[in-house]
Amino acid sequence: MTELMAGVEHTPLALLMLGRQSDGNSERGVDCPGELPPASDPSLVERARTAKAALGDQVFVLGHHYQRDEVIEFADVTGDSFRLAQQAAARPDAPYLIFCGVHFMAESADILTGPGQHVVLPDLAAGCSMADMASFEQVEDCWEQLGSVGLDAVTVPVSYMNSSAAIKGFTGRHGGTICTSSNAKRALEWAFSKGEKVLFLPDQHLGRNTAVRELGLSLDDCVVWNPRLPLGGNTAEALAAATMILWKGHCSVHGRFTKESVDDVRARVPGVQVLVHPECQYEVVEAADLVGSTERIITLVEESPAGTAWAIGTELNLVRRLAEAHPDKSIVFLEKTVCFCSTMNRIDLPHLVWALEELVAGRIPNQITVEPETALHARRALDQMLALP
Repeated sequence: MTELMAGVEHTPLALLMLGRQSDGNSERGVDCPGELPPASDPSLVERARTAKAALGDQVFVLGHHYQRDEVIEFADVTGDSFRLAQQAAARPDAPYLIFCGVHFMAESADILTGPGQHVVLPDLAAGCSMADMASFEQVEDCWEQLGSVGLDAVTVPVSYMNSSAAIKGFTGRHGGTICTSSNAKRALEWAFSKGEKVLFLPDQHLGRNTAVRELGLSLDDCVVWNPRLPLGGNTAEALAAATMILWKGHCSVHGRFTKESVDDVRARVPGVQVLVHPECQYEVVEAADLVGSTERIITLVEESPAGTAWAIGTELNLVRRLAEAHPDKSIVFLEKTVCFCSTMNRIDLPHLVWALEELVAGRIPNQITVEPETALHARRALDQMLALP
């Protein structure tokens, strides 16, 4: 133990000090240099309240569960990407929607809302590394290669909500649907009623976990498509035999959890229940006690009896918020070195105050707009998702 850790209380699940220690197994994009910035000063809180009150019913603020507490305080509705997509579509009378999430979520809100509505993203740098792992050009090339071996006609694209508007548009043009972690099973069941195979974009782990654990397929039914290799690194025969073609993408936060994380927490915390998100690796969800979407994780913890112990494998802001809301339960992070979602955390109170005050001044900041033809096809895929039983 280095001298940097001197004076730190070593609880059984103490986190490694951010910016002071590192784990060689951590993926790029997960490291946080230094502590999370402190809560914003009281003047910003008052400015946010004043600006939001001045706008009244003209503005509707959507906040993803992974946002900072200081942002969630001003959200009119909170939820995962599925719930927020529904809520955006259900607010036709709000001229301004401020989306406290990441870029692909704001794009989806723009697609689902009317022409007189304006979607604002407080910080344009709030992107998603998973969404960036599947570019439109790469996916178009994949589809052409599937066509070259005669498989495009029997393949239905299913794209995770964590994808760009361009990928959603591709999905709609080719008769597919969008899904979230809440409805991935229903989306795959629908897709298999339309075709023999599924091209699942861009998160391989959600696709594999849903297909194998919930639909009864085998791991041998799944192949991974690497966009940097011909035929995705597969043979034509392997693609023909596969049922699930999984894009080689992942969440840099959820992908960090390992089977060793699960084994470690079980050894340290007697009677702990391990609850993880389906974006985690297959080995992790197999080792966990329960697997669920963000909304499902919240529900399971809220409905659990007092005195229960939980180790949760998802983004840290949400886990910390759950722990604070349920002091009668033991709630810890599953992994010592997983960091906050760095892109989601770009939306902070200063950016939210700036966006609100710009709207009060009659200016629309950081408006997210999707090109009309792309939006038309993406809307078709999103509507298909919203229509799933």
